[in-house]
Amino acid sequence: MRKWGDRLKMVEQLAQSFQLNPLTSQYKPRLWPCQPSSVWKLFSRQSAAIGFAQTCRENVHVFALEKEKAALGQRIYLVTSYTELWHYYRTYSQSLMHCYEVIPEGSVCKLYFDLEFHKPSNEGADGKTMVSSLIQYVCDKLKEIYGVECTTKSVLNLDSSTEEKFSRHLIFNIQNAAFKDNIHAGTFIHAILQPVLSAAKSRSPEVDESLKTKRRKLEERDLSFLQVKNKDGKDCLFVDLGVYTKNRNFRLYKSSKVGKNAAFTLADDNRFITKPEKGLSAEESIFLASLVCNLRFTGQRILTWDIPETKTAKTSDCHDRQRSAADPDSLSGCLSSPHQEVDNFVLSVVKKDGIHGSIRRWNYFAAEQLLVYDIAKYRWCANVGRFHKSNNIMIIVDLKDESWYQKCHDPECKTFRSSSYPLPQELCVGYILALDDEDQTYLMDEAGNIEPSQAPNQTPQSTPSPEEESTDVWGDRRDDKDFSESLNDFEHDSGEISDQLLLTCMADFDPQ
Repeated sequence: MRKWGDRLKMVEQLAQSFQLNPLTSQYKPRLWPCQPSSVWKLFSRQSAAIGFAQTCRENVHVFALEKEKAALGQRIYLVTSYTELWHYYRTYSQSLMHCYEVIPEGSVCKLYFDLEFHKPSNEGADGKTMVSSLIQYVCDKLKEIYGVECTTKSVLNLDSSTEEKFSRHLIFNIQNAAFKDNIHAGTFIHAILQPVLSAAKSRSPEVDESLKTKRRKLEERDLSFLQVKNKDGKDCLFVDLGVYTKNRNFRLYKSSKVGKNAAFTLADDNRFITKPEKGLSAEESIFLASLVCNLRFTGQRILTWDIPETKTAKTSDCHDRQRSAADPDSLSGCLSSPHQEVDNFVLSVVKKDGIHGSIRRWNYFAAEQLLVYDIAKYRWCANVGRFHKSNNIMIIVDLKDESWYQKCHDPECKTFRSSSYPLPQELCVGYILALDDEDQTYLMDEAGNIEPSQAPNQTPQSTPSPEEESTDVWGDRRDDKDFSESLNDFEHDSGEISDQLLLTCMADFDPQ
């Protein structure tokens, strides 16, 4: 019986060890049962945060945080979901009060503006009237150029003005229409503001007649109200044209700049109307509407504008036949997506049986982590089981689910979606390894304090030597022999152990 007692003690020690070091992954809390497990990871480098977000299976996004008392310009990058951020955004107003949305390179986005002028240098300037005139002008141009309906009720108007500076953010929540990315949005804005940017050049006799005609159409309205003075008294523009760059950080609703107390709130002349979804408060609905990349794939019309820097790839839906003929593996004159390996896989799907399909254009929906490829010269449709005569197909790659499927431009197949197929293993990232907490550079405690993680400074645990590792803990042949002898002795003296007795012993031993 002494051996049985020793064995029981060893089992108790093992049970305690497993409780401290469970074999299963750590439980990840949910905001409520219907929500996925949370993701909340902090990085010191934006590229690392974007890389992680692109490999995460859950709907996560990248945000930039500024910390008080940190070096000027230093930012920490947070990866989490919209729901998770909003939950803690209200709770940790001190830690998250300087927060920015990172607009990923190549992602479909809303039209947005950053407006400001120095009040003392522009006495008499009526900021509200200027904002109203700009909104109306942009809405008119969207209708004229794209046929897109937009009113002041579609434009979220946020204000963070101070006594010294007039400051606004405008986010256009157009129904079922968005720009291919913020580069195309910025080029569109440059074009429609060209009259105020270079009025003298547009009237020059040396300018090509067709270009003069195009500019004349853009000059139908006086845009002189957009000309303001900076604090040095020099001419500048009311619209900041520097916010249309890749991976741009755009300050969030309810956030202020570090060292400042002016957070973005609803402007008193805001006319935006939101209809909160079931379960969402009006405040959260405004927050979601303020996110530039919060867009869904279904039903979106993608707006583009010629990119002047390249002559061979002017728009996202261009089709450079000369390049395509010379290089059958090209993207038909279009620039590659941020996921070039996925581009190559899609090309392999549409190049087979002697047919050389190509990618006509791509669009990335960051909110759903979808890459949508419009395919040219390859019309095989799984719905009809043959090639369409005229309408092309789409290949949709779900980066979150690591799968792809086919949709169709044909009206008869409008609602069709093929079965999902897994991406090749070499394109799939080790999700479990990517979620390792030791990769985090920063951690946030329960009080909302963000501090550097200790993980990088930790030395890996050394493997115990054979002398240090007790064979009594893990068991060996000697253990097995002792256990068998003890069990045989007990059953020989007491008879067979009944199931009821075993259940009773388990109930007595259970600490609950």
